[in-house]
Amino acid sequence: MQKVVISGTGLYTPSSSISNEELVASFNGYVEQFNSRNAAAIEAGTVAALAPSSTDFIEKASGIKSRFVMNKSGILDINRMKPDIPERSNDEWSILCEMAVKAATEALARAGRTAADIDGVIVACSNLQRAYPAIAVEVQEALGIEGFGFDMNVACSSATFGIQVAANSVQLGQARAILMVNPEICTGHMNFCDRDSHFIFGDACTAVIVERADQAVSDCQFDILGTKLLTKFSNNIRNNFGFLNRADDSGVGKDDKLFVQQGRKVFKDVCPMVAELIGEHLREFNLPVSDIRRFWLHQANLNMNMLIARKLLGRDPEAHEAPVVLDEYANTSSAGSIIAFHKHQEDLPSGSHGVICSFGAGYSIGSVIVRKH
Repeated sequence: MQKVVISGTGLYTPSSSISNEELVASFNGYVEQFNSRNAAAIEAGTVAALAPSSTDFIEKASGIKSRFVMNKSGILDINRMKPDIPERSNDEWSILCEMAVKAATEALARAGRTAADIDGVIVACSNLQRAYPAIAVEVQEALGIEGFGFDMNVACSSATFGIQVAANSVQLGQARAILMVNPEICTGHMNFCDRDSHFIFGDACTAVIVERADQAVSDCQFDILGTKLLTKFSNNIRNNFGFLNRADDSGVGKDDKLFVQQGRKVFKDVCPMVAELIGEHLREFNLPVSDIRRFWLHQANLNMNMLIARKLLGRDPEAHEAPVVLDEYANTSSAGSIIAFHKHQEDLPSGSHGVICSFGAGYSIGSVIVRKH
């Protein structure tokens, strides 16, 4: 069995950003317009009036202050309330492929690798642009990588599950190195007309190079000591969009074809599950929690992350122990924990241990224990 390292990471950040103030102004404009147009029905009790949002509500509920997006104008247009992203022809690279290539280019450079050194591509994300051909095979073609590629989806846990799949391939000698990318246009499945969730998501793409330790050449490497995965079925986070929607006209365009969640139930269920899984994973490697210098947690909700870290540490975490990027990026689904890892890794001394952990719909939880080389 080959020893495996993460030898490089990459991040693509969209050029446009929406602040809480901008988002609230748009949402409240939509609410005012909706309530005005439906005034008679609201007075008759046949339609419920919509309530406005506020920046204080958003930050208290989530810790989010802004989010990067692939399209800003469509989201803020109160007569549209969704991204404006035109379809591309079959002869153009898809938008997910374009994002993945940009993130992958940085990851390859940081790993000191070229396309010729990579034997496989995994696209692991929460929403795939199409059913087939696989986005990963398109990314492979765009980068000029020989070998294989495939897509996988475990919602917000896709990246950690993807790291395990990549590590397994390298450990077993099926590949020298794997490129694992997480293109996330989360705003595409966001209901910007829903007060309780219109602020949650942003867009980004991350990339990770997983390769044989004895062949790695990068200046910053992390040994993958072990991975641990868990899934448990729950309807508390759900998106019913799929290829069978067209077979029932009555459901087309309904809210459940976008992201829906019961946030309080998710918070109550997931936090103890995540803390328990990480704790159990560390015990399997005889690592006390005090030896973990950094927890790169899924960037969904600040309150969740602080509670999980508190359960593990027995105290409030220091800022450097559980770094936060969701204030700037919001929830970027599978990319979130990798953004945190990408931005907060180089200051760790050699020999430091850390945990990359993601969690989300499914429920799904993935833990990756690493040690700086």
